[in-house]
Amino acid sequence: MVSRAIVEYNRQAKSPSITEEILHTGQHYDINMSEIFFRQMEIPEPVVNLHAGTGMHGEMTGRMLIQIEKEIVNRKPDWVLVYGDTNSTLAGALAAVKLHVPVVHVEAGLRSFNKGMPEEINRILTDHVSTLLFCPTHTAAGNLKKEGIVSGVYHVGDVMFDAALMFGEIAAHNSTILHDLNLVPKQYHLATVHRAENTDDPIHLQRIFAAFDKIGTKVVLPIHPRTRAKLDAYDLQTKVNNITLINPVSFLDMVQLERNACCILTDSGGVQKEAYFHGVPCITLRDETEWLETVEAGWNQVVGVDYEKIIAAVSQARAGATITEYGQGNASSHILHLICLATSYL
Repeated sequence: MVSRAIVEYNRQAKSPSITEEILHTGQHYDINMSEIFFRQMEIPEPVVNLHAGTGMHGEMTGRMLIQIEKEIVNRKPDWVLVYGDTNSTLAGALAAVKLHVPVVHVEAGLRSFNKGMPEEINRILTDHVSTLLFCPTHTAAGNLKKEGIVSGVYHVGDVMFDAALMFGEIAAHNSTILHDLNLVPKQYHLATVHRAENTDDPIHLQRIFAAFDKIGTKVVLPIHPRTRAKLDAYDLQTKVNNITLINPVSFLDMVQLERNACCILTDSGGVQKEAYFHGVPCITLRDETEWLETVEAGWNQVVGVDYEKIIAAVSQARAGATITEYGQGNASSHILHLICLATSYL
């Protein structure tokens, strides 16, 4: 969405114009998790794809760090902007700060307070080397303050909310996924499972899938490549009847599946928020969440991998209260304005 804001800024003939160069690490390499995502969201093509692929966290991050550093040296950017909490996020931030290029972190300040999650380590380290930190909620800004980070911190709202507002109706008119899967709106559950804490533990995965099979209503699960491999390794695919496993879907198809589900079960941080954005109750298959406001507002139940709790949460899933912290759908333009303002002082 920041890319769209840059296009609009340049379209209005602002001077000087902004040049954006997108560097794709290749951490997400499945076509429906990468190429189609760029095309459907109308994001400019990356200037380079590093093809980092898979591997252990250190190995993957190290490969990206080496290659990103070379690109920064060659391209000499004024800022390096990173999103979220992936290995790509951390690699980009470290490469930039070591070359004395200021870092912008979008979705800063999130904390699960579980350092067993690689994403938590990525978030903390990225925040502590960033110059501009754009927080989606007041809670996120408060987390940074507790860690002594107060300079360059802004609560701007959530760029994912911007995207939900823009692409919800586009998905409704362009996605055929409900027809393709013979799904009736509000008569299926949507699930995503990809966190290592769940996929790498056969007991966790077995409990989750046993609960899915017991829900009664069909569960549609776009399967992450790592999760599929673990299902094969644990021989779980033949033990469930109520679950429809499908390949990773495109961005617009995922939006359409989210909008029309009666409930979403997930271990993803982003999908928890998207459930709220589309007015769908959520059940979080972890022991904590970065998005406490979704729990406090009644949209989200955090149940871990407890079989009984998952079943109970499905029967109790309800709509909740309005959350105002995510902004009015203009977080991206606000972020760009603040970057431009900070650039004038560099």
